[in-house]
Formats: sequence, structure tokens, C-alpha cells
Amino acid sequence: MLSVEWTASEGWLAPRITPYQNLSLDPASCVFHYGFECFEGMKAYRDNKGKIRLFRPTKNMERMNKSSARIALPTFDSDALIQLISKLVKLDERFIPEGRGYSLYLRPTMIGTQRTLGVGPPGSALLYVIASPVGPYYPTGFKAVSLEATDYAVRAWPGGVGDKKLGANYAPCILPQMEAASRGFQQNLWLFGEEEYVTEVGTMNMFVALKHKDGKKELITAPLDGTILEGVTRDSILALARDKLIPEGWSVSERKYTMPELAQASEEGRLLEAFGSGTAAVVSPIRNISYNGKLVDCGLRADQEAGELAQKMLEWIGARQYGDEEHEWSYVVPQ
Repeated sequence: MLSVEWTASEGWLAPRITPYQNLSLDPASCVFHYGFECFEGMKAYRDNKGKIRLFRPTKNMERMNKSSARIALPTFDSDALIQLISKLVKLDERFIPEGRGYSLYLRPTMIGTQRTLGVGPPGSALLYVIASPVGPYYPTGFKAVSLEATDYAVRAWPGGVGDKKLGANYAPCILPQMEAASRGFQQNLWLFGEEEYVTEVGTMNMFVALKHKDGKKELITAPLDGTILEGVTRDSILALARDKLIPEGWSVSERKYTMPELAQASEEGRLLEAFGSGTAAVVSPIRNISYNGKLVDCGLRADQEAGELAQKMLEWIGARQYGDEEHEWSYVVPQ
């Protein structure tokens, strides 16, 4: 694991890479009492030539700095942390599995460590990075999920911190997920406001492909209005869609859209497909959504687990993650 301590008086101290081990923290450490914690999720991949690659690490560093700054934790030099993570990954190279879908998951984390029961900006912090080998999210192929549209609980709200990757955003979402699971659904589809705006699905960004009444196709995701996490995979899908789908006549939109809009499109056979996006699964196809006592069909046939767009996005992103297509998104770890 990589560890870097920070104090208000001395700034960042010398980084250390040590064997994975327990942390020793005072029971009064502010992370335990006031939630001074943020994190990132990213992966290291081994390409078919044996090189190790990180996927768009600068985006993760930018987001982590935004998260840490929002909760009065220190910020850091993005390039320096990427170099340190590269050293950790290189040292742990033997733990990076080979093969498509396999990778080394990386979890950069920052916590406030000051011993105090007073509420204020932490005078000390710890930045650390741990790693774990992971296999394909769907080892036997795509499995489309069923969602429960959730309006009785709110994941994020305007002016809040839903656009930051804070641990405090995740724990309150578990109970609604357990309640949805008890009714047979894998995840929540978080709705917001009287208009029932579609925001995120579980811990992922949400995409829908619609066919309008004039025949035009549109790929839609909610805008970054402060309630949506700035997903690295989300940004990648948007960039790929603008590059590859717009020439085919699609429009690509970051706009507000509502659950009634989706339900109507489904009834009229215009909801082509829907999927979530995130680091773990890349894309997660959606079969249906429980809404107002009915199941809203999301365009998949009974014998189909993923739509055409979800399949394409997985292939396009995978080609850049694993170096099949050389691209600036893929950062090659120095040998």
C-alpha cells in the first residue's frame, strides 16, 4: 500500500510504500465522527504485450482533489500522485491478472486523522492507496438488471455533495437498496423532485437511448448540475458517442429527463435501451424499471441481456483500456 501523511504545519510528508497493513488511529480521529473521507476507484490493466496501463488517471485525480477540497481536506499534485500510484502498481505487478475483463482495482482514499471532538478543518490527514485483483464484472456475459424507481429517498440534491466521491454519499443509499432487493430489484433508480427527474442508477451514471416520433435517435444522460457524479466512464461514453454515433445520425445530450418521459417512450416502443456506467462494470444493461406499480420495459428482448449500444461501448472502451487501440486515455506505466 502507498501512504502519504499530511499536516497543516508541514504539508505533505515523504510517501511510503509498505506491505498492506492495518491503520492505527486514535478513537477521536475526525474521520470517525464527522465523515472526513473521500475516495476514488480506478484500475490498472495488462495489455497483450505485457505493458501495464491506467485508464484516464488524470480524471480520477481531478475528481479526488475536488472531493477533498469540498470537505476541507488537503489537495495534492495530480501528476505526483499518478507517479506514486505507478510505482505501487509496478511493485504489485504480479497481482495484475492477464486477460480481457481482468484488472487490478485501485482505491485511493483520503481521511482526516486529527484527534479532536471539535468540528473544524482537520489539522492532519492520511492519503493511502490499496489494490485488489478483480475479474470480469459479468464472468458469464452480460446480465441485465431490474431497477426500482425510488422517490421516497434522495441520493443527492442541488447545492449538496452528490457530485463528489465522499463515503458519506454511499452509506445512506444501502437501506433503500436493501428494500428494493426485498422486492426483487437489483438497484435503485434515483428520482428527484416533483418532476421525477432521472439522476443515477445505484452508484452508476445512467444512459438511455430513445427514438423520437420523427425517427431521430438520441442518447441521453443527466447533466452535471451538482447532483450527478462526474463519472470517468460517463465522460468516456459521451466522448465516444459524439465521435462515433453523431456521424450515424444520432444526437447526444446531457439534459434533464423524467421518469414519465421514459415510461411514455417505452409504451410507444421508442425506448431502445438503457444502461448504467461506472468503473466496475463499464456498462450495466437495464431490462426494466418498476415505476408506479408497473414494469417499464427498456427495450431488451426476453433472450437478450444487452442492447447494441451497451455492447459497442464495452468494446470501444475496452479497446482503449487494454491498449488494443493506442489512445491518450491510456497511460502506460513506466517500466
